[in-house]
Amino acid sequence: MPEPLKNLLHEALVGDMADRIAANAPSFDRDHFAALATDGLEALELMERSALIRDALFATLPDGFPEAAAILKASLPASARPGLTGWMLLPINQFIAARGPDHFELGLDLLKALTPHFTAEFGIRPFIHRDQQRALAIISGWVGDADQHVRRLASEGTRPRLPWAMRLPQLVKDPTPILPILTALMDDPEEYVRRSVANSLNDIAKDHPDMVAAFIAGHIEDASPERRRLLKHASRTLLKKGHAQALANFGFGAAASLQCELRLINGEVMFGEGLDFAIRVTNGGEAAQSVMIDYAIHHVKADGSLSPKVFKCKTITLAPGQSQAIERRHAMRPITTRRYYPGQHRIAILVNGAESASESFILKMPSSDPG
Repeated sequence: MPEPLKNLLHEALVGDMADRIAANAPSFDRDHFAALATDGLEALELMERSALIRDALFATLPDGFPEAAAILKASLPASARPGLTGWMLLPINQFIAARGPDHFELGLDLLKALTPHFTAEFGIRPFIHRDQQRALAIISGWVGDADQHVRRLASEGTRPRLPWAMRLPQLVKDPTPILPILTALMDDPEEYVRRSVANSLNDIAKDHPDMVAAFIAGHIEDASPERRRLLKHASRTLLKKGHAQALANFGFGAAASLQCELRLINGEVMFGEGLDFAIRVTNGGEAAQSVMIDYAIHHVKADGSLSPKVFKCKTITLAPGQSQAIERRHAMRPITTRRYYPGQHRIAILVNGAESASESFILKMPSSDPG
C-alpha cells in the first residue's frame, strides 16, 4: 500500500521547520511552536495537519505580517544553507493566504520567493479573489521572470478551476483577463510551464468551449511542434466532446464518410479483468482523412443510470477506401476515483468526435462467498 499523503507532514518535519525558522529569528519560540504544531497531529489528515501547523505559526510568529514575512523569507533556502522547503511550505502557503492579502504586494512577493522551493499556486488565489485586477497586474509581470517556477506560477495559480484549490468564480465566468498571461507563456522554453498553460486553457474550455476553440484557431497557424502539442493538449476536453471547431483546428473533418465496426471479444467481464474489443475503421470518401479514434465506457452508477468516460485510442490517416483494424483491452480494475457496480455497461466508439458504433457488455463482480 502507498504511504498515506498525511504522512508528508510529520513530527520530524515540524522539528526541522522549527530549527530553520529559529535560525533566522532568535526570539522565535521553537519549542512552543513544535508543541503546538504536533499536538494531536497523528489523528489528522493532510490538510488538517497543515492547518494545525499554520495555527502554530499564528501563535509564535510576530502578529505584524511584515515582520513575520521577513522571518519566513529569510528562512527560505539560500546558497548552501538549508531552509524551509518542500512540504514544510504547505502551511506557510496557508499562513500567507490568511494574513497576506492585507499586505498585498508584500504577500505576493513572498509567494514569488517561495515558489522555487514548493508550489505557491494555492497561496495566491485568495489575493486574486480579493482584488483580481490588482493581483493580475502584479502576476502578469512574472511571465518574463528568469525562474521557470515563477513563470509557471503565473499560469497555474490563475487557473479558474485549479484542482484541490479554491475556485475563482470571476475567472470561471469571464477568463479573458488571463488570456494575455497564457499567450505570453505559450512558447515558454520549459515544457513544465507550457503544460500549465495547456491545463489552464483546458479549464476554460469546460465553461467557454467556443472561446478556447477560437483561441486555438488563432494561434495554430505556423505553430512550432512544441506549441502545437500544447494547443492539442489544451483542446483535449473539446476533442473528446467532438467540438467541430476544435476538431477542424487539427485537421479532423466530419465523420460522415468514415465507417466503423465494433466487435466485442468478450461480452461478459469479471471485475479485475478486462474488456477485449476490436474496431475496424474504413474511409469511404474520395479524399484522405485524418481520423481520431476514442472510446467511451458508459459505467453503471448506483442508481442504475449510465455515466460515460472517454479514453484515447489512436490517431491515424486513412487513404480513400483504406481500412485499419485495431484491438484493445480496457482494464476493469479497482481505481481510487471510481466505484464499479455490476450490470449492463456500454462501450461506444467515437470517430472524429462522433459516436459511430456501440455495444453493451455485462460487468460481473467476484463472489464474496468463501465457500
